[in-house]
Amino acid sequence: MITKKIDLYEHFGIARPQGASGYLDVYAHPVDQEFSKNRIRPAMLVLPGGGYSYCSFREKEPIVMKYFVEGFNCYCLDYSVGKMAKYPTPVIEAVMAMLYIRETAEELHTNPDKVCSVGFSAGGHLNGMLNTAYANKEIVEVLGERAKTAILNATIFAYAVIKTDKTHAGSIQNITGGDASLLPIVDIAKNVNQSTAPAFIWATVNDGAVPSESSLDLAVAYKKAGVPFELHMFENGTHGLSTATDEVNSINQAVSKWIELSITWLQNRGFVIIRTE
Repeated sequence: MITKKIDLYEHFGIARPQGASGYLDVYAHPVDQEFSKNRIRPAMLVLPGGGYSYCSFREKEPIVMKYFVEGFNCYCLDYSVGKMAKYPTPVIEAVMAMLYIRETAEELHTNPDKVCSVGFSAGGHLNGMLNTAYANKEIVEVLGERAKTAILNATIFAYAVIKTDKTHAGSIQNITGGDASLLPIVDIAKNVNQSTAPAFIWATVNDGAVPSESSLDLAVAYKKAGVPFELHMFENGTHGLSTATDEVNSINQAVSKWIELSITWLQNRGFVIIRTE
């Protein structure tokens, strides 16, 4: 396994706001004569949750490993949280992560046309922002026109924060910094459009932190926009299940099937290993 940590601000030559994060962990398959030669792989960008207050470890490497063993080159973003979570900083970092994945695709044998993201809870909200706000003027002002190439090929929402009302109030407070003028920008369902990436959406009916109606509203927005999606609403399960396995102390056999279901969905969309010889 090739592993490295990328300082995205340094990589792109952009001044880091004081207190910001913006580090990308890379987990790529090696390419040599004995292992994985001549394979081009799909990519998975992992956006952990944590209410925009922290980045949950339970939604980092446990998720990375699930997709890595299925042949994906994986990337996990430590985005800015807390006082630095206010829009647009985390979104700029997510867009930089996408640009890095595409710009290093040849080096790491990643397929630049098969890049998916998976976001959990507040990371699911950032996932939505990456899907709907990557070309916003605040992002382009920092990253230039290349920001408009950060569009995803597919995306996965896991018990995601979507709405600005009847939602996880702390996440919305952190991403807006209490600025009500930002509410229209950070309401994901209201900003889904025809260029938004196809989505795999899942949640649990009795989630006590993020109402499952958020995922239903997201599915309706996708339907109205005419964008393909798949929705799984599991009957039982607490918030923050991650892999829903003993590894993350959240055993739920029914919900743990979401990863297998998402991989099948992605494979049906062409997210497969390409052998060049």
